[in-house]
Amino acid sequence: MFAQLERPDRPPAGLGRIFADLGGDHLAHGFIGWLFAATAPVAIILSVGAQGGLSEAMLASWIFGIFVVNGVLTLLFSWIYRQPLALFWSIPGTVLVGPALTHLSFPEVVGAFHVTGLVIVVLGTTGWVRRAMHAIPMPIVMGMVAGVFLRFGLDLIRALKLDIAIAGPMVATWFALCAAPAMGRRVPPIIGALVVGAVAAIAFGRFDTSVVGGLELARPTIVMPEWSWSAMVELVVPLAITVLVVQNGQGFAVLRGAGHEPPVDAVTVACGVGSIVAGLFGSVCTCLAGPTNAILISSGGKDRQYTAGMTTGALSIAFGLVAPALTRLMVHAPKALIMTLAGLAMLRVLQSAFQAAFRDRFTLGAIVAFLVTVADIGLFDIGAAFWGLVAGLAVSRLLERQDFVTLHGARP
Repeated sequence: MFAQLERPDRPPAGLGRIFADLGGDHLAHGFIGWLFAATAPVAIILSVGAQGGLSEAMLASWIFGIFVVNGVLTLLFSWIYRQPLALFWSIPGTVLVGPALTHLSFPEVVGAFHVTGLVIVVLGTTGWVRRAMHAIPMPIVMGMVAGVFLRFGLDLIRALKLDIAIAGPMVATWFALCAAPAMGRRVPPIIGALVVGAVAAIAFGRFDTSVVGGLELARPTIVMPEWSWSAMVELVVPLAITVLVVQNGQGFAVLRGAGHEPPVDAVTVACGVGSIVAGLFGSVCTCLAGPTNAILISSGGKDRQYTAGMTTGALSIAFGLVAPALTRLMVHAPKALIMTLAGLAMLRVLQSAFQAAFRDRFTLGAIVAFLVTVADIGLFDIGAAFWGLVAGLAVSRLLERQDFVTLHGARP
């Protein structure tokens, strides 16, 4: 059943090789990748859970599941395939769950998580996902990716207006370290920005130190699923599309844009298995995280970037084990600090996405995909990124037929 899954093109790195490949830049971007996941996305879970009436213990269990289960997958896949393969959870899927919790019980929603995971495993083992991914021209995919990541660049500018005292020194530090390569090798620009931002936040009273308390080990709760046709109809198909097309599509495109060849079928199966296991703790479905992988590939040396992924995975496991205390800390971090960090980490990736989308072929389809995604108007409970791909592909099929001839070497 799993025989056709991609095999690593070389053996996993030994301990000595890992330490040799692990540089300050990779540690820094692995840390920022984890920090990104542990702040605003966690706040979304807390918000959705609170609206759905979930208890604090259930929310802590949810957070335990998404970080420990997906941290293990991230650590293993990054090590085995020697690529930065960060698997986390579907943020649009989390938002999708919010309205469902108003009329479905949580065990019914968890039952939908399990069925979605099973569907994803089946699709991954058939090879259908890999064929679908290769059928969509890369410029159109990168147009969608640019549309998704544009908000991070815009948030960087907004952070300067929101809190110049924090964002200003961070941006200045990042540019100064990037402009001085010798200094940047000693202090990775993103870490320099983080340290300066943290100092500014404390100095200007933007961080409430009273939220820092003792560490508490997570006490996860096993949620027994309930099988409901209404939950299956409402959630399974939108969740599967969100994971496979919207989320994983971003992640695969980002990694390919950096010169990696991600194992599409193996990652898809891992997302399905991760969804089933994490669902035991009440956690939403697993996916290949586009924004986090975009941060990881910003570290230097393509062949060493897997160590950034392993760093993110290890930190995620640790975070999940002490989720209650660290969640409070991350949620209370200044908004401008998180917006600036994410924006600075995404600048190079956003630049690469625009270059790949509008270099030569499929440029009209790419701009349509970009615009539909930026508009952020979903349909049938499916996010705009999916419809951006659909619209871009349709326009290119209609008006850029010659590009398909060039791509496939035959008339479409």
